[in-house]
Amino acid sequence: MFSRRTLLRCFYVGCLAIALAFSTVQPAVAMGGDQPPLNQAAPAFVLPSNSGKGEVSLADYLGKWVVVYFYPKDFTSGCTLEARRFQQDLPKYLTRNTQILGISADDVNSHAEFCDSEGLKFPLLADVEGKVSKAYGSWLGYVSLRHTYLIDPDGVMRGRFVGVNPAIHSTEVLAKLDELQSSAS
Repeated sequence: MFSRRTLLRCFYVGCLAIALAFSTVQPAVAMGGDQPPLNQAAPAFVLPSNSGKGEVSLADYLGKWVVVYFYPKDFTSGCTLEARRFQQDLPKYLTRNTQILGISADDVNSHAEFCDSEGLKFPLLADVEGKVSKAYGSWLGYVSLRHTYLIDPDGVMRGRFVGVNPAIHSTEVLAKLDELQSSAS
């Protein structure tokens, strides 16, 4: 039988070990893999777009804030709701000097049909091989996960969202964008 003193000592040592384990900087990990680090350059990409521009590069938007949102599939209920919310709030993003880019593994033709059916006025990018989704820790087997990243006008990763609720997500992104923009000025 252990004395109370011995048990308290073991508890204290256990708590100390846990605190030390979490005191070192650990990379952020979510379902889909390692997340790009905040306050460092966002992973660069060039992907085909439905926007009629051919390919779109993250570098095309230097000087603007960029919302890069990954989603699983065109025409599914959650993805449609999320896209509609971003479209509904698009004027608010534009007044904040912010570009929205949606990325999924669907091809350009699917994206074009999805944009036409939903009246989307922002580009959807085709990451059919999942290379960009993997670079952002947003890939699960054969689909992109529902993750969103905020990139500042210098191309630096400033915010991330994992485990997104499509119904309120655009509102959350706008609030974070306001916070980041006000702290940057």
